[in-house]
Amino acid sequence: MVEVLSQKSKKQKNSLEEFSFIQGGSLTFNDGGLLGDFRRKALGVYYDLPFPTTKDEPWRRTSIRGLKTQLLRLPDCKDMKDVSEIPGDLLKPVVGEKHGGLIAISPCGVSIEFNDEIASQGVIFTDLATANKEFPSYLEKILGKVVQPEDGKFAALASAMAYRGVFIYVPQGVQVNEPLHSVFWAAGAGIAHFSQVLVYLEDNASLTFIHETASAESDDGQTLHNGIVAFYVGENANLRYIELQSLGRHVWNFTHERVHVEKNGKVDWVFGAIGSRLTKNFSDLDLVGEGASGRMSGFYFANEDQHLDHDTQQNHFAPYTTSDLLYKGALKGHSRSVWQGMIYVAEDAQQTDGYQANRNLILSSHARADSIPGLEILANDVRCTHGATVGKIDADMIFYLQSRGVPKEEAERLIVEGFFAEIMERIPFDGVRERFQKEIIEKMA
Repeated sequence: MVEVLSQKSKKQKNSLEEFSFIQGGSLTFNDGGLLGDFRRKALGVYYDLPFPTTKDEPWRRTSIRGLKTQLLRLPDCKDMKDVSEIPGDLLKPVVGEKHGGLIAISPCGVSIEFNDEIASQGVIFTDLATANKEFPSYLEKILGKVVQPEDGKFAALASAMAYRGVFIYVPQGVQVNEPLHSVFWAAGAGIAHFSQVLVYLEDNASLTFIHETASAESDDGQTLHNGIVAFYVGENANLRYIELQSLGRHVWNFTHERVHVEKNGKVDWVFGAIGSRLTKNFSDLDLVGEGASGRMSGFYFANEDQHLDHDTQQNHFAPYTTSDLLYKGALKGHSRSVWQGMIYVAEDAQQTDGYQANRNLILSSHARADSIPGLEILANDVRCTHGATVGKIDADMIFYLQSRGVPKEEAERLIVEGFFAEIMERIPFDGVRERFQKEIIEKMA
């Protein structure tokens, strides 16, 4: 049954005009079932929330007034026949020699490859629409439970508009030995893309998962990507998550991501960001069960007029929990990075061990990095430390290498690679390291 929703008559005074695909009073959802009901409710939340402005603390250093909401439209395959296809290089394994499964999502379709042996263990690896039709009881475990529409204007928008995405379910005790891989291809210009990645690991399960959001470059106008990434990691479960963002320079990227970790669960979360015109990313690690632990390792490299803003939360809600965050970034041209980090320790979360650090390397006189670490500690028996640095390449190091016959550009590249070495050492996969190192070389060029 097709249902039409009307926008509430009460209008908010926002910094932006309403999106053209919402403005006008109505939207039509026809996916039905659990997903349809959720999207309708999320749309109501979206209407109730104002657009963020620089008066809001999380957005104080990132303005979105330049987003051309009136020129964005939803994907229509009839008008996108000439849009580029997903490059073959993005579909190759970056962990191991082969995939356990691969989902490729583009504006006009979804392709799924999945190992029969893994599927026979009860693992679900499919797209969001199929999960809604065939596995609603499993989808219900996580849809809107980890990342909620109320988390923000763009969380509500992605919740309401995303009918494309990835759903993974790993049953209790199942060890998925081969990595699962997905690619979301945000093709075209003037398009608004929405995605959800939802992963649920039962107790004692394990998974390695790689997800990339990417697009080609375009000079024809802005494109929007608005996404949600949500993980539930059960007791004694183990998750390795590798996230790559290589969107074109015309893309405005807004994402809400959260990992919920139960007792003695372990998470190793690696991300690399090299694309987009503007990114505002919220990444939360919620250590909910006693003994839960998580490591967050981030790599970003911006140049020209890119603006990358990463907002991280390490939330210790239970005792004996451990978190370790290290983000490193390099900046060229007129680019800017923002990192805001917070370690939160609840009153009962005794024996917590939390660490966060952000290091930035400035490679031009016009680039800028803002680094804001923070602690909020309500317990009295914890160990929490943080640090942040912003600096330029040491001229003495350049001089030393040049005196040994190394050209200046090569010397700078070697220093930048050395700066990122600490992050690379945290990555246990050769393919991911090689991918990041290739991006460093391309950016330096």
